[in-house]
Amino acid sequence: MIRSMTAFGSAKAESEAGTINIEMRSVNNRFLDLNLRLPEELRFAENLLRELAAQGVQRGKLELRVNFARSGTDQQRSLDMEAVERTAQMLQVARVAIPDLPAPELHTLLSNQSGNNSGMDPEVWLPMISQAFEAALQDFQATREREGQRLAQAMLDIRQDMSAIVDEVEQHLPSILTEQKNKIATRLHDALLQASPDGFALISGEELSARVAQEAAAFSLRIDVAEELARLRSHLTELELILNGDTRVAFNKKSTRQGSTGKRLDFLFQEMNREANTLGSKAGSMDMTRASIDLKLCIEQLREQTQNIE
Repeated sequence: MIRSMTAFGSAKAESEAGTINIEMRSVNNRFLDLNLRLPEELRFAENLLRELAAQGVQRGKLELRVNFARSGTDQQRSLDMEAVERTAQMLQVARVAIPDLPAPELHTLLSNQSGNNSGMDPEVWLPMISQAFEAALQDFQATREREGQRLAQAMLDIRQDMSAIVDEVEQHLPSILTEQKNKIATRLHDALLQASPDGFALISGEELSARVAQEAAAFSLRIDVAEELARLRSHLTELELILNGDTRVAFNKKSTRQGSTGKRLDFLFQEMNREANTLGSKAGSMDMTRASIDLKLCIEQLREQTQNIE
């Protein structure tokens, strides 16, 4: 499944204790970069949220924002009497300088408490946080998959253009080979004349064989692009499998490991670019040179699209 790294998702979970709201948003990034925005009262949930985020998201700069609201029942918490006594003592000292200084209100005393006295019982709130996260992740993943399908279709269109370029090169390859054979024959003829201006009969058999072998080797290396075209076709087939979600079959039929699709595509495009470069270096005609350039332009477009794929 192709997923975009740009997405948003949100959800909430409720109980008698209160409400948890979670928002997830991400943009593209090479690795997973989690920015967790968590109230101090819920700091005990940090490890859980980081673990859940790492399980659900592989790549992207992810911002996870958590908010909560306690119900009226949950706000009826017990006070830390030691903290209250310390506050009272400080108030007495302060009133020496400011006689009319008012006493703090109850909600101020509650908000200043920490640890287990904050009234946020992990056994009550952690299940709610987990529930809200799972729902937010589903919404988040649905957004990523919708955007991923759009990216996949755009890349499939580019793949179709590349396939058409390879078809055209293969179609014109026989005529290109014929043209190159005529050129090599002319070059060989000219070379033999330079070696023996008085006629071919004066050229030794050893010298003639060496010259022919040299020109034939240069000709073979220069225009043999059949292997490059075959590998390009294989890569294009592999690309289609990946974009259609069949990553296991595309990369290793015996493996069940599911890695980052974006990273796999990056590797595949490196291989494609290598074949396109070799095709250009062996170009036997302007048509083949243009085909090599067009292929590299398509590969660059694919790379740009892949920057936003997980």
